[in-house]
Amino acid sequence: MAGLTQHTINTPYMVGPVHCYTGMPAGELVLFDTGPPTPEAERYLRKNVDLANLRHVIVTHGHIDHYGQAHWLEQNSDAVIYLPYRDCLKISEHDRRMKEMYHLLSDLGFSRKYLEGLQQIFDSGALFPPFPKKFKIAETELPERLGIESINCPGHSQSDVVYVGEDWAVTGDTLLRGIFQSPLLDVDLESGERFNNYAAYCSSIVKLAGLRNKKVLPGHRKNIAGIDATLLFYISKLLGRVEQLRPYKDEENLITLIDRLLDGRMQDTFHLYLKASEVVFMKDLLSEPEMLRRALEEIGLFDQVGELYHAATGC
Repeated sequence: MAGLTQHTINTPYMVGPVHCYTGMPAGELVLFDTGPPTPEAERYLRKNVDLANLRHVIVTHGHIDHYGQAHWLEQNSDAVIYLPYRDCLKISEHDRRMKEMYHLLSDLGFSRKYLEGLQQIFDSGALFPPFPKKFKIAETELPERLGIESINCPGHSQSDVVYVGEDWAVTGDTLLRGIFQSPLLDVDLESGERFNNYAAYCSSIVKLAGLRNKKVLPGHRKNIAGIDATLLFYISKLLGRVEQLRPYKDEENLITLIDRLLDGRMQDTFHLYLKASEVVFMKDLLSEPEMLRRALEEIGLFDQVGELYHAATGC
């Protein structure tokens, strides 16, 4: 497959199986993403990846199903681990990040009781298994001889990196067929403010459109119908939800807004955080819709979603 081999590993998560990829750029065995921290994933890697000759493990983003075996691979191979820059920041600034996340969510209307419950989830290891002890920054420390370009494409998470070879692109969760996921609400550890997922995504879709001549190797669902079709699916879903949200956009308390939007049906702690992330993303869109329009016009896709855009934004 375009010079890389796709490996599919089951996960216990709603998103389903995850794909990892191996290849031999410059004659050196490289693994892109690792699978989840499960015994099944360990067995799969032992059987299907030559760990004795593995030289590089390159992670697209720091979500559990994509980096979950990085620490195990550090212990069971001589490979160098490469993580996205913003995931490296999260590791080195973990305590600060958790403190600032607490303040961010509190300011948005989350109660102290809720935040204590979310903190327990974060601290449990269920979402963040151990990171490797030693790692390098993917964007700046990948050896040039590998011929792999790294492109920051935040939008699914703030740390998303797409890795591009001569005729392929390993895209992690930035391009997925038939899956709509909003980026997670998080702190920008460089600025100390909330990370603006919406502005980042508008920039990223232009970069992703630039991969039209590459074979896209996604993190889930085996393949995609095409970059344009994938972006249009996501943006159409997004604009449909923005239209539903618009009557409530002036509500500043996020929990009150979600209760009104969903009639109080969402109570699960982590799913409430996911929904809050989506709502903040959409509120940012409504505050500056022209940013999305400009990005879509630049890549030639605005006309296909123009009616949805006008209905959602009123512009």
